[in-house]
Order: sequence, then C-alpha cells, then structure tokens
Amino acid sequence: AEMGQSLIMDSGDQEKERGITITAKVTAVQHGDYRVNIIDTPGHADFSGEVERTLNMADGCLLIVDAQEGPMPQTKFVLTKALAGGLKPIVVINKIDKPGSRIAEVEEELADLFLELAVHEDQLHYPVYYAIGREGKAWKDAPSDPTAAGDLDCIFDAIISDVPAPDVEQDAPFQMLVTALAHDTYKGKYAIGRINRGTVKAGDNIALCKKDGTIAKARVEAVFMSHGVSKFEVPGGIAGDIVQLTGISAVQIGETLADAEKPEALPVLEVEAPTLKIYIGPNTSPLKGREGEFTTSRQIDERLHKELETNIGLRVEDGGLGFLVSGRGELHLSVLIETLRREGFELEVGRPQVVTKEENGKTMEPIEELIIEVPAEHVGAIQMELGARRATLKEQFASPKGVTKLVYELPTRVLLGLRNTLLTNTKGTVIMNSLMIGYEPLGPAMQQLRSGVLIAFEAGTTTPYALQTVEQRGTCFVGPGEKVYAGQIIGLNARSDDMEINVCKEKHLTNMRSSSSDGVVQLTPPVIFSLEECIDFIENDELLEVTPKNLRLRKRELDHNMRKRLGNKR
Repeated sequence: AEMGQSLIMDSGDQEKERGITITAKVTAVQHGDYRVNIIDTPGHADFSGEVERTLNMADGCLLIVDAQEGPMPQTKFVLTKALAGGLKPIVVINKIDKPGSRIAEVEEELADLFLELAVHEDQLHYPVYYAIGREGKAWKDAPSDPTAAGDLDCIFDAIISDVPAPDVEQDAPFQMLVTALAHDTYKGKYAIGRINRGTVKAGDNIALCKKDGTIAKARVEAVFMSHGVSKFEVPGGIAGDIVQLTGISAVQIGETLADAEKPEALPVLEVEAPTLKIYIGPNTSPLKGREGEFTTSRQIDERLHKELETNIGLRVEDGGLGFLVSGRGELHLSVLIETLRREGFELEVGRPQVVTKEENGKTMEPIEELIIEVPAEHVGAIQMELGARRATLKEQFASPKGVTKLVYELPTRVLLGLRNTLLTNTKGTVIMNSLMIGYEPLGPAMQQLRSGVLIAFEAGTTTPYALQTVEQRGTCFVGPGEKVYAGQIIGLNARSDDMEINVCKEKHLTNMRSSSSDGVVQLTPPVIFSLEECIDFIENDELLEVTPKNLRLRKRELDHNMRKRLGNKR
C-alpha cells in the first residue's frame, strides 16, 4: 500500500479527511512462523463503543506516543480500557526525528501515566521502543542518528516475545463472540470475532446464542481471514484465529456463535451508556426533496436501524415525526449525520441534549473532565469563557511543551458549542479533549451565550442590495443569489434579540441619478459553517436542515406570527 494509500487501516472517506480513526479494523500479518493479528482502534472517547467491543480480541497492545507531544488526554482513555482488560502493553515512542522531539521527558510522562492507571504491578514493567513510523524503522535503544538504517522487525519480535499467546482451548466445543460485522453485496453479512475455543469450518451447523437468551440454528457458509489489506477464504479456523464467517444473517454484535450440540453463551458485551441525544427527522423545510434522494421518515428509519447493527455506541428511539438518536459525543453524532448526508439523505437535526438518568429520585447529568492546552497569553480568555459556563478549575500548570495546561470539570451540556468559541478566542491555538468521568445531580439551566439571529422575512432569492442591510446589523451567513425561505436564519445579530430582515428586496429604479447609490455593491463574503459548527450554533427553538448539497439554519417554527405567539407564552 506504499503508493496509493499510505494508511491501510483508515479506509472511510471521513477517516481520511478528518485524519482520525472512526471504526475499529482488524488485519493480520505473517512474521516468520507466527501469525500476528492486528486491531486498530479509535483514540477518541466519542468512538469508545468501537474500543470496548474490540479489546476482548486482543492479548496485548502497542501504545504509540508522539516524541514531541507526549501522551495525549485521549491516550489515557484507551489505555485505561486496555489495562483494565489485562492487556500487556508495549510502548513505542514514534516520530523521534521531529525537531522538537523530547524523548526523556516523554518517558517520564509515560511512567506517571502508568503509575496512575496500572491495575496490577507487573503492568509497570513495559518495554519501550523508538520508531519513525513513516519510514518503517524502529530500534530497541534510542538511536543517536535517526537517519540510520532500520526496520520494524524488533517490534514484531517484541510482540512475539512479550505478548502472551491467546489463552484458548483447542479441543473444546466451538465458541466465538461476535465483535464486529461487515457487509458486501456478494456474500452478505460477515460475522467477525476471535475463536475462543474449538474449531470452525465451512459448512458447519452452529448455534447462535442471541442477546435475549434464545438460541437459533445457523450454518457457516464460508470462513475468511484477513491478510494485509485483503481477505481470503480458508477451509476453517482454530481457537485464537480472528475469522470472518458468512451465512449467519441474523447475528448482531455481542452475540455468541457456539457448537450446535453444546451451545454455551459468552457474556454479552457491556457498553457504556450514551451521553448526548439529538433529534433527527425528515426535512420539513419549503425546499425539501430538491437536493437529496432519500427524504421520507421510513427511509431514515431503515438506515438508522442498519447503522445500529455495527455502531454499538448508538441508541435510536422513535420521537414522533423523527427519531431521537443517542451517542457518545458531538463527534460521534456529527460523523453519523455527515455519513447520511453523503449517501443522499435529507434530514433536519435539532440541538444536542444530554442524556440524564434517574438515581434515588434525583435527575443525574453526565460530567466531563476537560483538558485544555493553550499558549500562556490566551489563558485569561479561556478562564473567562469557562467561568461564564460555571466550570470548576481542578488544576493549572505550565506543561513542558511551553503551553499552559488547564483541567476543568463541567457538565457535558456546557461543552456544547464551546470548541468554536474557544478556537475564536485563542486565534485557533487551543487543544481541547474531554473525557466523561461520571454523573452529578442536574444543575441550573444555562443562559443563552450567543447573540440573537437575523431571520429571512420572506421566500425568494437574495439580492446584493438587500444584503447590505444585513451587514449593518451583524454577520451574514448567505451570499447573493441564494434561495432562502421565510424563517431561515441568514445571519447573526449584533444584539441579543432575533430580528427579521427582507433579504430579497430589489432596488427600485428611478430616473433620478444619485451619487451615493449607483456605486457597485461591495459585500463581505458570508460566514460558512461546517456541520459541527452548525450543530453547535443552534438553540432549542432552531433546527439545522442537512441536504447533500447544503446546510441551512432555520427556526423550528417558520411562520413569524406563530413564533411571536409562542414567544409570548414563554
């Protein structure tokens, strides 16, 4: 995969564009006489469902840390899961050829991290390797000259010597937990997992132990294994192999495939509860059905239920006209919405809400730890913004990277929309990561932190002449010559209340010349929001219209008389 695609694991479009792993992938390589199964998991807490379901296939883990950045806050999340699962860690300090690399300090930071997270003592003894992943080179001791020749053999040797072989039974009846699913049009559904005990071969009759305790009969059509980027058919697999079985169409993630004579189920995968929910429904704007091919609630329903099969951190419930989709965080939900949008769906999306739970008669809301790294001159701006959101500062110190590190605790709902504000206030220099840490009793409601919006007064096409008035009132979100409808949000007001503006009015022609108005209209380019920025921006009485071609912000109630009545009732 040298030329066409350098990262064989990040296969999805969005993974390449965003530069992150979103779904866990499994592959295998042959090293000498050994077969090494490799699993790539996401590092973002938003995709932790992927991490939780794949870690039980592994016996050890490679913790890869940047030689300049050191361990990142998200590293902590996956490492906690891995150590709790008893995996044997091998540390690789990567990118040691970076000019700012500081290997000794990173090693100390890692030692602190392991002291904090280790479950038992022998996890504190871990081998450390040094690598330049891009050039495919690694060493056991830090090389004095990073340009020296090298290869990755020492890391494969470490995996073989340090990671225990899978603890499995060869001669017992067949048993396998399904931890992933794949689809293709030729073979249908693939059930992927590691064989826990026994063997399986094509044509075997097996039992499918479902989540509700019932047992169904199934038959394995074919057995596949991965190698590098491709998969190939094999006669069968033995305990310890990661296999992909076809022919079992009813299977879901977390269920057990077992011997037909002795069907014993493995414990169902426990997945942490979602923290955010968002309304997703069919598009109801006056422009509906013009830009997408899937627009009905039935099509959205089918697509969301198909997503549930593989995306186990999600929950979907019926919410009247549309659906309430719960996930692990803003990124988790926006990746899903972006996927639907690219497939040709038209949707409307509400403001994200936190998922609360009842405990001893009290409503509890999720609390997150927020870790911010920012240059010293912007610390004041951060503290002011988080003070307004009632966040608690836990610690603050200058980190060795020449930046200030701040650790806050705050409710998840206060985090919504925070990233954009902080990026603006710190000139784009802030690095922030959040981790869910628990629940607290529900606090008081947040006041609205942004100004009011400018709303289109009637449907039509925007004119440069009319957009001049928008510029005097605030920031504009639409350019000239765009179709708008009444109730659509076309800008941000400079004041705190909403205001309606006619953006479609033409200039009346007269036969009088006036020196002022015959000049060319010069407009500032409109502000174009990304999907995440739109979701962050909207308030409770607003919606986001998502089509394959456009993102439009709008009021939930488009008729301005109705809006007035609702406003007075509040």
